[in-house]
Amino acid sequence: MELVRGSGILLHISSLPGPYGIGDLGRGAFDFVDFLAESRQRYWQFLPLGPTSAISAYSPYMSFSALAGNSMFIDLSSLFEEGLVSREEFSVAPDFSDYKVDFDQVVMFHEKVMEKAFQEFSSACSPPASFVKFCEQEQWLADYALFMALREEENLLPWHQWHAELLTREPAALDDARERLAYRIEYHCFIQYCFFTQWRKLREYANSRGIYLVGDIPVYVAHDSVDVWANPECFRLDPDSLSPTVVAGVPPDYFSDTGQRWGNPLYRWQSDDGTDNRRLYDWWNCRFKAMFSMADICRIDHFRGFESYWEIDAAEETAINGQWKKGPGKVFFDEIEKQLGDLPIIAEDLGIITPEVADLRRNLGFPGMKILQFAFDSDETNPYLPHNFRSDNTVVYTGTHDNDTTLGWYMSDRVSEQTRKKLLRYSRSPGKNISRELITLALSSVARVAILPMQDLLGFGTDCRMNTPGTSEGNWQWRFTWEQVPDDLAARIQQLLETYDRLPAGANHESPAAQAMNNL
Repeated sequence: MELVRGSGILLHISSLPGPYGIGDLGRGAFDFVDFLAESRQRYWQFLPLGPTSAISAYSPYMSFSALAGNSMFIDLSSLFEEGLVSREEFSVAPDFSDYKVDFDQVVMFHEKVMEKAFQEFSSACSPPASFVKFCEQEQWLADYALFMALREEENLLPWHQWHAELLTREPAALDDARERLAYRIEYHCFIQYCFFTQWRKLREYANSRGIYLVGDIPVYVAHDSVDVWANPECFRLDPDSLSPTVVAGVPPDYFSDTGQRWGNPLYRWQSDDGTDNRRLYDWWNCRFKAMFSMADICRIDHFRGFESYWEIDAAEETAINGQWKKGPGKVFFDEIEKQLGDLPIIAEDLGIITPEVADLRRNLGFPGMKILQFAFDSDETNPYLPHNFRSDNTVVYTGTHDNDTTLGWYMSDRVSEQTRKKLLRYSRSPGKNISRELITLALSSVARVAILPMQDLLGFGTDCRMNTPGTSEGNWQWRFTWEQVPDDLAARIQQLLETYDRLPAGANHESPAAQAMNNL
């Protein structure tokens, strides 16, 4: 699909309001879709949805699976409505914060409820046909459920520290594990069944109200993931230890003076005979197919890695001493397009962007990204200034999940007084509401799509920042409540969208279900 002129909001599922410590796929998500529709938005962008853990500080960009869903996002209330858990299970819920996710607390409570739900689910004479069909259709699920069950048995150690026969996936050892861990394997299948059943209902509702969902694919996956364990030939690993020999990251940039050493294993794009690694291409094909079954549009995080990527020796502690290596380029996307057809992709082309990266994006027809917080720290030729947008095939943001909020950024000591003055002069603003000024610049630009972080729409400061790159504490925790949303915010957003020709064409989309709810 081609992006149409419009606007949307960036908000992760975890940041939604909800009663059990974290945003989920329940009432809060549906209410947010209604808010989007009421304010006449077209797009809802969120972060990756995979399962996370304390090991990676719950980063959505370091998941146990590129295809599975996060159990913390399952709407627990629906399990009560389905008769899988009793009301008593919720009576002992902790006193969760409405404004900040305490992940350890959330995990403990959610796991307890899900365990009870599965006990009830598995006590039936036979599982429902929908569950059987789900397990058969999702071909990735068998490896994932086995991987998670084995992690539990191996005391949550990363897979490359498991017993040798499991580390190397000896067929006999895996068969024994499937028999030995049958109950826990089915439990993890149940978790995914609940997640995807709820997700598909949310997507159908969003689409019925005229909202397109924008998903997020991190270019790399975690080493401690089923993706690497089940497909070691797709990654640059030591043949004996199966640890990465080289890892991903980026050189020093705006965010960090020492660069960012992400630590993800790099892809093995070519086989030993010098041809394209077909197993890796097939894996990526499955990954894109899964994404487009969940979202209407896909943002590829760190798109430039497909043109060239920063290779860091695994022994290095920082990203400084890396080197650029050529990626697969346009050939890769041409192959994926042959399998899946048109690819509705947004290319995250931030950071050190060479003419080759820009040419690759343009040749593929993917819209790139512009961040207004990057626009005012140089001269009038800065490519992030709206007057320098050379094409409308662009998605503009005030900031992303990796930026401070606009208010926090403007007030921080990282912004010089000269930069502040330039921003005020450019926006012809007295600076009384800097978040609103950047929102107006984004909406008034030629960019086909403007995506606005919810924090900026609410005018929030640094304490509501989602993530600080290069740090491992205090990230991904922010949540909002409906009490924080002004009663007239939707109307004010709609007025701005009308002013800058970003309203959806025709009447507002409202499903029969939504109309019925409004009449209650």
